[in-house]
Amino acid sequence: MIEFPRQKEDELFAAVGQFLADHRLGVEPANYAFAYRVLSDPGGALARSVAALTDGGIRLTAQDIADLGGPTVGSVAPRPDLPDGPDGPDPQQSPEAAELHAQADEMIARAEMQMAQFSDAVRSIHEETSGFGRDLAASAAAMRQADATTGMDEVSRLTAAMIDRAHVAERRMAAAEQEAAALRSALVEARGTARLDPLTELANRRAFDEAYDALPPGTPVALALCDIDHFKRVNDEFGHAVGDRVLRAVGLTIASESGGAVVARYGGEEFALLFVGVDIDAAVTLVDRARSAVAARRFRSRKTDAPIGVVTISGGVAAGTSDDPREALYARADAALYRAKAAGRNRAFSAA
Repeated sequence: MIEFPRQKEDELFAAVGQFLADHRLGVEPANYAFAYRVLSDPGGALARSVAALTDGGIRLTAQDIADLGGPTVGSVAPRPDLPDGPDGPDPQQSPEAAELHAQADEMIARAEMQMAQFSDAVRSIHEETSGFGRDLAASAAAMRQADATTGMDEVSRLTAAMIDRAHVAERRMAAAEQEAAALRSALVEARGTARLDPLTELANRRAFDEAYDALPPGTPVALALCDIDHFKRVNDEFGHAVGDRVLRAVGLTIASESGGAVVARYGGEEFALLFVGVDIDAAVTLVDRARSAVAARRFRSRKTDAPIGVVTISGGVAAGTSDDPREALYARADAALYRAKAAGRNRAFSAA
């Protein structure tokens, strides 16, 4: 069984980042909190359970974390079953999407390592300057007790020592500045990647939520949810690789037809759209335009050239202002989407 060594306080932050990277977990605060609980108490029951699950190099999953009593990230209450049954679970991640996730995790881990190295460099400079201060005070005291000739020798020795220490401090400071620049660059890159859905290259749920939360108070908004109809059929009949390509094509079509809205893959086969300064009628019109564009496409399997058939989406739109809680607008849009599904799919409804 794998055991987690007890980490020193100044190493724990880097260890948490490495834990998330090793298990391909996102950088959400909930995952950080879970990793911290595991690593800060390596002899505890939670750490032992994680060690048992991961023995042999097995990675943790979000379900494993939930089963262990950890927080779930980005969970949304499921919609009630539709008349024909729900459209099914998320498609399996494609190798390309998995690679992008891995690259994001690697960048984050690298940034955390650079943060630790920068902290070490600053600590070293601080110790150097503190030691220089102590030596300077001791030399000054020695000079006061010496005669003139000895005093001049001491001044020469002290001056040479000051120059040497200054050069050392300058080199270390330059190295620290380079580390800081690399850290800023890595964090900017990681922040951007962490807000991108790797499959569709649209914004992800985190970026969408942040865009909503950043709006000025009282801004008129409309929030729309679009869901691919009968997506489970595509995955079951043609495989998840085809399903991934359909997801990407549908997402990009929605984005191109939505009039500049913030478009995100919100989870699975669901996309969220944020319209700013747009009333409910205009938002429904744009969502319906995107729906028509998706329905007009004809998808085929790249491997067999077999026709996949018509792929359609349903949409629900709710309007309000940025003062409304995001969850409340989402719930209203979700209810409108459910009504569109129940009415036969391939249509867009506004919230009552």
